[in-house]
Amino acid sequence: MRWMKLLLLLVGLGLLAALVLTNQPAEIFASMARLSWRLGILVCFPAPLVMIFDTLGWRFAFLRDSVPFRTLVWVRLAGEAFNLVTPTAALGGEAIKAWLLRGTVSLDESIPSIVVAKTTIMIGQGLFLLLGIGVAWHSVLAGSPLLWAMLGLFVVEVLGLSGFVVAQTRGMFELGRQLLERFGVSSFGRGHTTRRVDHGLASFYRHEPRRLMLSIMFHFVAWVLGTLEAYLILRFLGIEASLPVALVIEAFGTGVRFVTFVIPGSLGVLEGSYVATFVALGLSPAAGVSFGLTRRVRELVWVAVGLVVFAVMRPAPRVPAEITRASGGD
Repeated sequence: MRWMKLLLLLVGLGLLAALVLTNQPAEIFASMARLSWRLGILVCFPAPLVMIFDTLGWRFAFLRDSVPFRTLVWVRLAGEAFNLVTPTAALGGEAIKAWLLRGTVSLDESIPSIVVAKTTIMIGQGLFLLLGIGVAWHSVLAGSPLLWAMLGLFVVEVLGLSGFVVAQTRGMFELGRQLLERFGVSSFGRGHTTRRVDHGLASFYRHEPRRLMLSIMFHFVAWVLGTLEAYLILRFLGIEASLPVALVIEAFGTGVRFVTFVIPGSLGVLEGSYVATFVALGLSPAAGVSFGLTRRVRELVWVAVGLVVFAVMRPAPRVPAEITRASGGD
């Protein structure tokens, strides 16, 4: 399976290279060179603000406020860096988050929070895509192939999210453990941990509707803030575009990220979606590549920061589940 993930990464790199070479590379790099000092602005804003709102979304995915917010920020930064640079289908970073939190809370708390946050961030993204569809519907894109593509992505997301939620309500960790044992893969804790994690998920959804809604809301705001970054990139590249146009570009891109999560960072495919969006909006395909590469540069800076954070952070000794339960957790 690992070789398949590496192959997908190579395919993404090849697609990205092809997009650059076939869309006036001189114009692409000249456009990016015009960014100059403005690239520093894009690194510093609004990316940290997006990270804060996404971390708030994760904070309310816990049954209780048991982890300092600052710790969650650093842990999430490190985990997301691994999600972007490793061929682990956006899952390796989640394991990193649980590992870094093991000295603060037990797996009984950290793993359910990560699963809930993954769910609520997907719901927030789906709502954002729906917003983009509404904006596109009332613009020059009404009836265009891009609008139908956005609708198709939304349907895929609804189906995928529904399956994920159903799996959580059916005790997916315990079922997964049993399935692995049937294939001769030994599990840890003889099922005690998986059952506790499933219980934690059930407890959250059953008893914490307020925290669930807050988590969705904060993640949705984070997705919307991505529109501001898209707008700034467009302006800095010298592309005349409105905020609604930036929102449509961003919404379609997030939908593509969802369906291509198995490719690290949706490399190549995401840039291709930007080209398609720019062409549909009557903009230059080279501008679409420049837009995608500019965002990659900003992304790489924060990935580097996340990897440094991971290198510096060391989890404290593991917190047993018994201690968590004795302190009042479910």
